Amino acid sequence: MNGVTVVMKSALFFMSELSAHIKISQIIFYSPLETGHATEMLIVQFQCQNNEAKAPTFQKCLLVKMTWESLHVFLSVTILIQVYYQVNQLNSMGSNPLPSFVIVLILLVLNGQGPMTAKVEAKSTVHIVYLGERQHDDPKRVTDSHHDLLATVVGSKEVASDLMVYSYRHGFSGFAAKLTESQAQKLSELPGVVRVIQNSLHRLQTTRSWDFLGLSSHYPNHVLQNSKMGDGVIIGVFDTGIWPESKAFSDEGLGPIPSHWKGVCKSGDQFNAATHCNRKIIGARWFIDGFLAEYGQPLNTSDDPEFLSPRDANGHGTHTSSTASGAYVRNVSYRGLLSGTVRGGAPRARLAIYKVCWNVLGGQCASADILKAFDEAIHDGVDVLSLSIGYSLPLFSDVDERDGIATGSFHAVARGITVVCGAANEGPSAQTVQNTAPWILTVAASTMDRALPTPIMLGNNKTFLGQAIFTGKEKGFTGLTYPEGTGLDPTSAGACQSLSLNSTLVAGKVVLCFASVTGRVAVRLAAATVQEAGGIGLIIAKNPSDALIECRDGFPCIEVDYEIGTRILYYIRSTKSPTVKLGHSKTLVSKPVSAKVAFFSSRGPSSIAPEILKPDITAPGVNILAATSQLDQWMDGGYAVHSGTSMATPHVSGIVALLKAIHPDWSPAAIKSALVTTARTKDASGFPLFAEGSPKKLANPFDFGGGIVNPNGAADPGLVYDMGLSDYIHYLCAMGYNNSAISRLRGQSTACPAEKPSFLDVNLPSITISSLRSSVTLSRTVTNVGSPNSIYRADIEPPTGMTVTVKPHILVFNSRTKKISFNVTVCATKQVNTGYFFGSLTWRNEQNAVRIPLSVKTEILESYADDN
Repeated sequence: MNGVTVVMKSALFFMSELSAHIKISQIIFYSPLETGHATEMLIVQFQCQNNEAKAPTFQKCLLVKMTWESLHVFLSVTILIQVYYQVNQLNSMGSNPLPSFVIVLILLVLNGQGPMTAKVEAKSTVHIVYLGERQHDDPKRVTDSHHDLLATVVGSKEVASDLMVYSYRHGFSGFAAKLTESQAQKLSELPGVVRVIQNSLHRLQTTRSWDFLGLSSHYPNHVLQNSKMGDGVIIGVFDTGIWPESKAFSDEGLGPIPSHWKGVCKSGDQFNAATHCNRKIIGARWFIDGFLAEYGQPLNTSDDPEFLSPRDANGHGTHTSSTASGAYVRNVSYRGLLSGTVRGGAPRARLAIYKVCWNVLGGQCASADILKAFDEAIHDGVDVLSLSIGYSLPLFSDVDERDGIATGSFHAVARGITVVCGAANEGPSAQTVQNTAPWILTVAASTMDRALPTPIMLGNNKTFLGQAIFTGKEKGFTGLTYPEGTGLDPTSAGACQSLSLNSTLVAGKVVLCFASVTGRVAVRLAAATVQEAGGIGLIIAKNPSDALIECRDGFPCIEVDYEIGTRILYYIRSTKSPTVKLGHSKTLVSKPVSAKVAFFSSRGPSSIAPEILKPDITAPGVNILAATSQLDQWMDGGYAVHSGTSMATPHVSGIVALLKAIHPDWSPAAIKSALVTTARTKDASGFPLFAEGSPKKLANPFDFGGGIVNPNGAADPGLVYDMGLSDYIHYLCAMGYNNSAISRLRGQSTACPAEKPSFLDVNLPSITISSLRSSVTLSRTVTNVGSPNSIYRADIEPPTGMTVTVKPHILVFNSRTKKISFNVTVCATKQVNTGYFFGSLTWRNEQNAVRIPLSVKTEILESYADDN
């Protein structure tokens, strides 16, 4: 990079010389070169091209590429200038006028006639103009009104038609269009316009899991059979598309397409609607206009292949779709491991595919496209929507369309569609959970009762167990080494993310390294470095996590914790010729393996409204085997093992489809309540669940919400904490959003009360108090969905340092009394600032235990530091 810096400084010098000859606005040179960011930009551009950047923002990568192209032009010009000066400096000691061909070249470049256009003009970008609830039932009239509105700003309907990207006309009203900032400002000032915001980008967030959740097909009397495996329910999946040839999407044995389906299947690049859609994949379409308007570059490249169709080039969408609703496929394994039958949670449910994410920089999704997909899905008649998509911190507000998901899901939930989203993969830090709106069902990720132990046999006859996906060629005892460093930081040479290796010492040996950073990049970078140096295996000592990182070409990458890594290191240092033998991985299920909240799973409390408990629920999301695209680089026979809340989300989406089949009249809130109040907070042995982290700790509601999802319990919860539109309006008013924005969102005039309502009274299946000073009383209402004549008694586990009372503490239901409200009073016993303490309130009778989590933090004095 030093050479690049020198060239850049040289370019800047010659440009400053150039400016002495002709008067050109300095902004053209100043922006890319004199801000002090040019070197950083070039580095990020290199990383983006090689997919090595650590979560680079899409916008910055675009800026980088434009800057790089600009620099090419600038350097071309300065080379000519440099040649001119070198030729002429012997002829004269004074200043010479520039030759005419150089001036002509520069002017051509600056006026757009050369290799790059450098015009200074108002830039158009995609903006979302949100108008709230649609005012007409006729979609054509809605679209015409959008063109008319846009025409008032841009001058004519013809121009408006050219600038229009999408018209949102089914679930809500609005449009996406290419606008300058001044045009966007003018539109925002027009009556009826709720908000105008710029388009933004989102990011993408796998045989054992269904048995682990109690949905084995071998047991007849549970939710899987009672729901007819979800038959008749339609799951809409917003993702990277689908690989339709996979056996997971066979329609064998399925009946007619559900009568309430009104959607379509569209043909496109290598996707034929007539042959690729069937009675399983009943709808498929793609949305890319919002993304392309921002990306502005060729989409399909050799590094990132893509299809302008519902076909999946990434694999993420195929994986999530098959997890939610894949058909039974027997005798599937991954490189000989994890053998069994793969299927989705609701094998007979139907799939509607909405491709909104594109195979660029790991998967990018534009909010304009997501909103259009919501608009169409609401019209199409889906019953459940599954989105393994997130944004990044800080979060947008619930009424900010740059989020896209919160706004679109509000309209979907208002029409009875349950929207299931991932909590994101930013854990284990607190306050990293995403998709936090109370109408969304937010899913965290857990491990399950399965492990892949891999033996590491040392030359001193000691054997340790690591974890890996290693089924390659097994070798006998071979050399073992650790790259010792020198100088002031002797351990730096052995850091996985920055290995410094001597090929002579490493060739033919297994290398031990220590990872000080989490994530896949460090492990795969270390593996590549060891392979390049001639090594034959890698042992990675890292923070314990069950989400395994597979290395390419069967290269053994075995993970151990720091304690085992240190013991292996001491063995290396204790002998002149240390040796090791790496064994094959095995599949171990059930006892003694227990489930844990995954290390990467984002944690609460919500950074927008901590009183709204997030995540809501937890499901398996670690080492999940499911179908994938044939272009997935980790594919084995059409299947792949992936980890993330992206994999946990479709588990819950499939379960929601089963519940919807059994209880078609339940609201999204009732379904969420049933899942939360029946979830498991203990493992199969009766021990409390743990959460991976630094260190591993007992899990709490901010890690797993209600707990690990329990499908059979959720089908018969006894009581539910139901919510409707008025409850969500209560929440929006508590958030302080203005009446106009709420009215447009709701579709009718709404006025929040003069006294701001409390978050604490939103009828959630949880109670979270983020700032308890002495005592507080709040209310909840439960609806009986079990036996008509039922009596429930309150069972309270108060958080440490609190007293909790419930009035009434006995609830009596009969044929006339189906809903009962009660009050909960929480008092602090000590006047001291604390972190969160946790407890529970459970309504019990002979058949049911309806449990909600309590999370309370006392704050006697205003908090000035993070004490989560």
